[in-house]
Parts: sequence; C-alpha cells; structure tokens
Amino acid sequence: MRTALLIVDMQNAFFEDPSLSEGRAELVGACNRLIAAARAGGSPALITRTEHERDRSTWTLSMLDDEQGFAFRGTAQAAALPELDTEGLPELVKHRDSAFVGTDLVTRLTTWGAERLLLAGVSTHSCVAQTAADAYAHNFRVAFVEGAMGASTPDHAQSMLDVLSAEYRQDTLDVDTAVELLKGGQAA
Repeated sequence: MRTALLIVDMQNAFFEDPSLSEGRAELVGACNRLIAAARAGGSPALITRTEHERDRSTWTLSMLDDEQGFAFRGTAQAAALPELDTEGLPELVKHRDSAFVGTDLVTRLTTWGAERLLLAGVSTHSCVAQTAADAYAHNFRVAFVEGAMGASTPDHAQSMLDVLSAEYRQDTLDVDTAVELLKGGQAA
C-alpha cells in the first residue's frame, strides 16, 4: 500500500497562538524527520497551506461572523514556517480546513498511487481532522502521526482523534513508526 505524507498548515499564522508556539521546535523537528524519511523512501509528500483573500471571497463562516480574516495571500503570516524543510516539495493551497475541499488533492493522490495518508501538522482538531474525515470519504486510509501534530486545544484534539479512530478506523502512529513506513518498511 503506497503511503503519502501530508504536512498540514505549518505556517506562521497558526504559530501566533502561544500554546502552539511553545511546542514549535519539537513539532517542526518531527515534521522534518517525516519529510526526510519520505524523501529517502521515495514516498510522495505534500505541504498544504491555508491562504485567504482580503476581499472575503475565501473566508469561512466563522471568519465572516467575526469580521476577521487571516493568512492573506502573499503575507508572512501565510508563509510556511522558515525552519520547515519544504525544499522541492509540492504545495497545495487551500481555503477551508480540509485539504480536499476545492483542491486537486484527490487527483494528486491518485496520480501518485497513494492509498494511505500520514497526517502531520496543525491543528489536530480542525484542519487535520477535517482532512482525515474527507480522506475517509474518498476511500483513503489515514494514520495520524502523534508527536508531529499540534493543537491550541489539546482536549478537543484528543476528542477528535478518538472519534476518527472509532468511526473511521484511523490509526495513530508514533514518529519512529511513521518514519519506517515512509522509508518503505513494513508497519501498521
């Protein structure tokens, strides 16, 4: 089963939150280990970023309700964290929590022959979880990489992972197991 790595929203905007900022170095380090393993094993890897337009055309309902946008195209806030090793990796820009909504993600994954996705990045309870739920809807198996995900509300994150695990049979792997899987080893 071919596995693809999706690194979700490792951007400056999300790390303005103090609780995410606190664990930034460890989270980036884990994501960089996964990226290096994908390169070493020839596994496809993709960086996803959330980006919005100032004209409100891409804003979510909560952004519209709060009259506050963020991660505007072309700003430092929308850029990937500078210490994240994105060199040579394809990028997918999204406007919603799920990386599947309004993008060509299914086409990319199908072209790569991917059947399973390893998800890492932020925020576990929103963008990562929504991408996982939509992956299930498109018949992709999902595993979350514990230690390579972060959330501003850890209790919400764990609740989402519990639901996705129970309802969609989505596993959680530690970073070492995920690294071996990406390198081509036999794991989960």
